[in-house]
Amino acid sequence: MNLEYFIAKRLIRGGADKISISAPIIKIAIAAIALGILMMLIAIATGTGLKVKIREKVTAFNGHIQIYNYDNNNSDVSVVPVSTQQDFYPEFNIVDEVAHVQAVAKKAGVIRTENTFEGMIAKGVGKDFNWKVLEEYLVEGKLPKYDGELNDEVLMSRIMANRLQLKTGDTFYAVFFKDDSDKLPNQRKFKITGVYDSGFEEIDGVLVLVDIRHIQRMNKWESNQVGNFEVFLDDFDAIEDKTKDIYGKTLSDLDTQNIKNKYFRIFEWVGLFDFNIALIIGIMIIVAGINMITALLVLILERTQMIGILKALGAANWSIRKVFLYNATYLIGIGLFWGNLIGLGIIWLQSKYKLFKFPNPKEYYIEYIPVHIDLWTVILLNIGVLVLCLLMLLLPSYIITKITPVKAIKFE
Repeated sequence: MNLEYFIAKRLIRGGADKISISAPIIKIAIAAIALGILMMLIAIATGTGLKVKIREKVTAFNGHIQIYNYDNNNSDVSVVPVSTQQDFYPEFNIVDEVAHVQAVAKKAGVIRTENTFEGMIAKGVGKDFNWKVLEEYLVEGKLPKYDGELNDEVLMSRIMANRLQLKTGDTFYAVFFKDDSDKLPNQRKFKITGVYDSGFEEIDGVLVLVDIRHIQRMNKWESNQVGNFEVFLDDFDAIEDKTKDIYGKTLSDLDTQNIKNKYFRIFEWVGLFDFNIALIIGIMIIVAGINMITALLVLILERTQMIGILKALGAANWSIRKVFLYNATYLIGIGLFWGNLIGLGIIWLQSKYKLFKFPNPKEYYIEYIPVHIDLWTVILLNIGVLVLCLLMLLLPSYIITKITPVKAIKFE
């Protein structure tokens, strides 16, 4: 039998925390643990959720990695075409962990109506385009289909539709200028079949999705010529390694760029979330640890006579310290239980009902506060809090070694 555990269990069952002096202090310590784990869970869930959501939005409209001709010089529009006759298209088998690859092309133009006009970038997509990633951003109408004959359906952002005073079902004319200024520009008539809203004004303010065959015809490209390829990965965290792998396994006249480099300002800002999360976790652990130290010292003070008796019976200092560390572990466990119950409950409610929203959605590119947390994160966080709090309690428990049996037994 574990003697220290047996004594600690008897102390707990005997209601040591109901003594008038220690009861409020112990309750405060438990509340501090519960509040600390609750705040840490929410900080991780909201920080990670926002990161994941921003990544998803940027990726949906750009892919994780783009492959294009060197001569395009990172331009937002397609100048020099790339042949679709590549080893990695239409099935990307030359690099592992690639989920999908699609061919696209972009061309700058101007939309004009009777009352106003707007500059835009027409992104041409074909039958290989993955529309599933855009379904959650569709707010009106339906997604266009380009798997049949050439059609004039387009997907426009809500921002641009409002500026142009257009709605689903309306038609408009778009003018596309040619490289040779002496030639007349191309004009196309399009019909809005759907309206999307990603929350990114950098994207929504200019991007219109059209049939890629319009751009191929205007640029006088062959049917097997496109502007660039967009590659989607299974794991966003592997984006840097996969960018290098793809660059090394494609032709020498092709370059690669990932969205972290293309939108580096956004991802630099997103990277600050990790620091904020770590700071919150550190502060909460320190606060919870200090409260547990206070509770442990009070427990030792109240049980001074018991400590003296145990020492008189021959108990070692470390054995007595273990009794109080077991007791502290129990109190920490209660705090962790309630903190996890409340914290995970709030996260679930927010995930399902989106109760809390940002006061200024434009600053965070999303209306509601997204949450995301996995089981392993919860488990590791709880283990980390428990271990760190116990380590912090080792030093104050050392005071037991300074208690002498004679004075302790006389202590009242």
